[in-house]
Amino acid sequence: MTFTIAVTTSLSPESAVDVTRAALAENGFGVLTEIDLQATLQQKLGTDIGPCRILGACRPPLAAAAYAADKRVATLLPCNVVIRSENGVTIVEAMDPALMPQVSGTDVFDEVAADARVRLQAALDAVAASTA
Repeated sequence: MTFTIAVTTSLSPESAVDVTRAALAENGFGVLTEIDLQATLQQKLGTDIGPCRILGACRPPLAAAAYAADKRVATLLPCNVVIRSENGVTIVEAMDPALMPQVSGTDVFDEVAADARVRLQAALDAVAASTA
């Protein structure tokens, strides 16, 4: 069972970050945080993992609805979208929101998760359709 939704792109990881930000915005998400995992691990451990950025994306209406349903959902917020390079290919992926109801053991997240999944998949598809 996979726990992410992902696409590949011919864009460089750096370009994919910009395109991903724009695609997320077009689908109602703002980026609250950005972590350069490559730089962090290089600085802290001297380890080079290659390009890897984590964008913490949030769609406030979805976050508010999920939080109202169960405050523990805050441990899953924001939605992390990862842009990384593997074997010369740029991968853009996010945790599959469809897992929220399964993880919680309740159906209170069904509607929020479905909406988030459609929007995240649309953003990822837009990135995949972009060319260098």
